[in-house]
Amino acid sequence: MTSGIISAKNRTIKIEENDQSAYMTDLIQTDATINPGNSGGPLIYPDGEVIGINTVKISSAEGIGFAVPINIIKPIIESFKNTGQFKEATVGIYAYDKEVIPYLNSSSNVNFEKGIYVAQITKNGPSDNTELREGDIITNIDDVSLNTMNDLRQYIYTKQPDDEVLLKVTRGKINKEIKVNLGKK
Repeated sequence: MTSGIISAKNRTIKIEENDQSAYMTDLIQTDATINPGNSGGPLIYPDGEVIGINTVKISSAEGIGFAVPINIIKPIIESFKNTGQFKEATVGIYAYDKEVIPYLNSSSNVNFEKGIYVAQITKNGPSDNTELREGDIITNIDDVSLNTMNDLRQYIYTKQPDDEVLLKVTRGKINKEIKVNLGKK
């Protein structure tokens, strides 16, 4: 067990792994020590309430770690509690929040108020043979509004592979509804 201070919420960090970049968003920043032995452990308020799962530390800076908010993880916990397993569904896209767009060189001129930006569609993934296109803005999944990737993750974690979802998409001035059968991640 360790202790620390929460110094920021809703943080975005860039993760580089296997020559690929990804962004983790809406994280809780803490100076609690995160090491290989306690990553994946709970981030707890003094009253015992779990508020996040310790996930990653920044190696270039001493004493800065990040936790995923517990609300994102709750559907996974519920799945394990109810069925003993968790099957992660996926839409088959790489997408970004509007806060991440300025960090992306190729997409820096993209501007939108709500939704998430589809940067890439996974080849042979669930969205590959649909009307969804790179550059689309997904504003809703079923009846859930999307403003962050965590909004999407939190909803997808309640679904199963092969479930059908309805995406509301903006492409320029065109609005579309696109059905996608989720895949298994």
